[in-house]
Amino acid sequence: MRLKIRHVSEYHYDAPVGYSLQRLRLSPQTGPGQKVINWNTTVDGAALEVRYNDHFDNHVELVSTTTERQSIRIVAEGEVETSDNAGIFGPHQSFTPLWLYRRTTPLTEAGPLITALAGSVTGDNDLSRMHGLMETVHRQVAFVAGETGATTTAEEALAQQTGVCQDHAHIMIAAARALGLSARYVSGYLMIDGENEQTASHAWAEVHMPGLGWVGFDAANDICPDDRYVRIATGLDYRDAAPVSGMVTGVATETLLVTLTVENQGQSQSQSQSQS
Repeated sequence: MRLKIRHVSEYHYDAPVGYSLQRLRLSPQTGPGQKVINWNTTVDGAALEVRYNDHFDNHVELVSTTTERQSIRIVAEGEVETSDNAGIFGPHQSFTPLWLYRRTTPLTEAGPLITALAGSVTGDNDLSRMHGLMETVHRQVAFVAGETGATTTAEEALAQQTGVCQDHAHIMIAAARALGLSARYVSGYLMIDGENEQTASHAWAEVHMPGLGWVGFDAANDICPDDRYVRIATGLDYRDAAPVSGMVTGVATETLLVTLTVENQGQSQSQSQSQS
């Protein structure tokens, strides 16, 4: 599948901002299941300082403002060719050791509810247990926007039984780690059938399985990622993979407007050739 993506983030301030520094993780990379055809990120109202790949191998751009501004507009857009690998990303290939992904974080700490959830998981092997966990999280935590935020923990989201994709991913990760498995957070995009216009990017969890490597689980939709998904960044939790994060000096109130389109441009050339 060939997906065309346009992601616009507009920051508005009710008073001039003297200085801001923002970290952008908005660039997909070619890898298992996806090939970047073209991609470009532009920023109106801020200057590019540096580009680099972080310790999770995410492509990062740092942009800053040094003059008084009341708006910043970030546009990330391009086309990505995807294939359906049944959620399997594959072997761990990173300078970050695999054991690090078993480490808990404040957002993924296992409290009594997460511990009980992990203990209730059954199955003949780790893969079947993770599929069961995904189904349970999907059933117990309703997708409701606006009731959780960037600081909501996995335990809190499970307690209130509502959340968004970020919360579903954190609960999956926390429970998998409680079972002794390596798990990580993935941010990216999802093409939703019949819904080109969206208001946020997507997120899911990956768990490392012996013999398979990293396998994705999207508990928000109760499915392993397929060719409708484009991965952008990974980390221990949302904070490591947030599309935009940073700091602003001053006392201005910030308003964020996000517009996102993910459109299917048809069957990819490589898929057409393989079927011809």
